[in-house]
Amino acid sequence: MTTTAVPTAVRHAPTGTTTYRESCVARGGQERTGAPLRDVPSPPDPDGEGVDELGAAFAAGDEDAIREAYRRWATLVHTVALRSLGTVADAEEVTQQVFVEAWRGRHRFDPTRARLPAWLLGITRHAVADAHERRSRDQRLAAAAPVAPATVGGDDDRVVDAVVVADELDRLGDPQRTILRLAFYEDLTHDQIATRLDLPLGTVKSHVRRSLARLRNRWEVDGAVG
Repeated sequence: MTTTAVPTAVRHAPTGTTTYRESCVARGGQERTGAPLRDVPSPPDPDGEGVDELGAAFAAGDEDAIREAYRRWATLVHTVALRSLGTVADAEEVTQQVFVEAWRGRHRFDPTRARLPAWLLGITRHAVADAHERRSRDQRLAAAAPVAPATVGGDDDRVVDAVVVADELDRLGDPQRTILRLAFYEDLTHDQIATRLDLPLGTVKSHVRRSLARLRNRWEVDGAVG
């Protein structure tokens, strides 16, 4: 009876472990002595190549890093915002806000504790929550605004309202002042205003919404409404 010698490295392997040679025998029924070990390729990084290096460059203030971050993850941020807010205009505004806030607050980003895409999604969640809060506040303000009844002195009231509006518009900064003037006095639509001022449609709608809310707040404080 012939006895096959067992290599020392295999013979003294701890109980319950499987050596590379044993796995070769189990698969092929024959040990291939001296067969080279094959490197198993690592799975692709779901965040893309060089994400850690990109995060470090972003934290260091490299302007190329913010451009690359926008190229890689703006669509992701926009998709998350759109699913929650439901409108393209609001999603576009949130996307722009996220990357502006991220760049301004890059000193708070620690690439050793979080990856850049995860950090951007955290900012996105806060921006979406703020957008929902603004939307609810604007809806409450619109519902609370009283409707002026028709009176004999309606023409005089309209003159006074026009003077009040003009004064309040002068107190707004641009581009809000210009946008509201085009909307009030030239009766332009949001699309027409966006075309004339070469601004994104979402930006125009956002300025109109916020400016009207600001005007309404001032009128309530000054007693012009009620």
